Amino acid sequence: MYMCFTVLAGLAILLFSYIRTFCPYFSDDCAYILRSLKLGFRLIKYKKIKPFYSILDCFLDAVKRHPAKILLHFEGRTYSYGEVDKQSNKVARALQAEARLKEGDAVALFLPNEPCFVWTWLGLAKLGCPVALLNFNIRSKSLLHCFSCCGAKVIIASPELQDAVEEVLPTLREQGISVYLLSDSSSVRGISALSGKISQASDEPLSPDLRSNINIKSTALYIYTSGTTGLPKAAVVTHERVWAASFLQAACGVTAEDIFYINLPLYHSAGFLIGMAGSIERGITIVLRRKFSASQFWDDCRKYNVTVMQYIGETLRYLCNTPRKENEKDHKVRIAIGNGVRSDVWSDFLNRFGDIKVRELYAATEGNIGFINYTSKIGAVGRVNFVHRFFFPYTLIKFDIEREEPIRNSEGLCIEAATGETGLLVGKITRRSPFVGYAGNKQQTDRKRLCNVLKKGDLYFNTGDLLRFDHEKFVYFQDRVGDTFRWKGENVATSEVADTLTMARCILEANVYGVKVEGHEGRIGMAAVTLREEEDFDCSDTYKQVVGYLPAYARPRFVRIQPRLEMTGTFKMKKVKLVEEGFNPALIEDPLYFLDPEKKTYVPMTEEIYRAIASREIKL
Repeated sequence: MYMCFTVLAGLAILLFSYIRTFCPYFSDDCAYILRSLKLGFRLIKYKKIKPFYSILDCFLDAVKRHPAKILLHFEGRTYSYGEVDKQSNKVARALQAEARLKEGDAVALFLPNEPCFVWTWLGLAKLGCPVALLNFNIRSKSLLHCFSCCGAKVIIASPELQDAVEEVLPTLREQGISVYLLSDSSSVRGISALSGKISQASDEPLSPDLRSNINIKSTALYIYTSGTTGLPKAAVVTHERVWAASFLQAACGVTAEDIFYINLPLYHSAGFLIGMAGSIERGITIVLRRKFSASQFWDDCRKYNVTVMQYIGETLRYLCNTPRKENEKDHKVRIAIGNGVRSDVWSDFLNRFGDIKVRELYAATEGNIGFINYTSKIGAVGRVNFVHRFFFPYTLIKFDIEREEPIRNSEGLCIEAATGETGLLVGKITRRSPFVGYAGNKQQTDRKRLCNVLKKGDLYFNTGDLLRFDHEKFVYFQDRVGDTFRWKGENVATSEVADTLTMARCILEANVYGVKVEGHEGRIGMAAVTLREEEDFDCSDTYKQVVGYLPAYARPRFVRIQPRLEMTGTFKMKKVKLVEEGFNPALIEDPLYFLDPEKKTYVPMTEEIYRAIASREIKL
């Protein structure tokens, strides 16, 4: 007996040593797979349960469990679960009376990061209304487009965004749109003040019958993403997708005792779905900020005992660029959830601020495939495992960057990329992993569907992203293809920028692309343009157009004047060579210009400016 025990113990030690040496991520894989299976079974349960159980119902259950628990910290004030619930009841009743809202009516929110964003959304959810989350940076044509494509008949705006609303008010009035301002009064005809109505409304609970026809496949949200059309696209987010995204916190190890810090905009899927909805799913406390502040970040974390933070690559870089302090590791943050961080910034962040579990994600608002790096491997956006691939089939296929299309074999099927080879990520469209598409845009929805990938008749979602799987089964993001690039955490649609540039009197055509800048994540906007006959480049007028119609992150910081734009055989503008050449005036013979925000115009690009950008004397 003793001999058997000794042998078994020896084998166990050998097995443990083998796993530790040759399978260093075995325990991480097992923990993540078990957690994922548990969450998967919960989602299956929610799909079958009747009446339908939504994230709103999850919130209402949290209200019953702990009405006095703080849901929101915001600028020195606290709001409990019970208080937010009652305020959302008042919002719902005021809108029910004033706007005659009923189940299924879409409503657009044009609000910054404030507590009213949370309870207004909850109030609308109680009425069964899908909500369009408008980016508060957009203006004019883009604002009208975003509003109209979701079919909303009501827009609710913040007083600080009144000027943007007034700019498009004539069109909204022509279309019979009801415009409400979260203020006590309004002197503008066509804009109704809502705050007084809300304060006078009852805070009694609303009947679930008001949303009795809502199910897991119903539209919950419209979240906007840039694309090749030149205008933002409204990704249709169903209640099923809200649940799936809200589970990401749980998948990263967040518990009911954590305190979650949100400084990303709530109109983004990261801030809203992963941050806010995920916190409601966990029943935890949120620290909400209007916008990110590197100088106040750690003070906030210490003040509110934050344990989980959100990031994009830029935010971690900003934190690493702050002056060093002795108390940098004096905080309780244990998990950071986000995407887009460079390996060098990741390493610097850990060295400076301590042992924080960075959970880098890869996902898209409208996509049907995503990854989580649940290990400590720096630089990876995820990890391949058989359970994930079984439930959400995906593959990498070979892609021709010059032609911007998948490479196909003689049978017309795509060719899978080898391990270690960069390829286009595509996710199989199934009942478990659907692709719903974009509201009011069948053409763009169809363009994201890829047929005959591995078999005749199959259908995949085209992510538009190039990734690589290594031999250790880690996933690495390589680049973005097509007509978008990412800057300051935002997707920039090149066609929209090009359309704006050609509004300048002097510009005939524009080819917009993103170029890399040393020390920065993503790509900054640049445009190669041709000028109208007998016209010189008008720095002032061009500046006026881009500032008047584009948010700051989308404005091309560099303009290159060319005699003609190079085209492909299918009349697409060539960008690969332009991207490679960048904006170095020593290497480019064409005239170059730089958008100087201090001088409020475009100025000739000089080697002095180039050196100042490289040394970060000029902030981009």
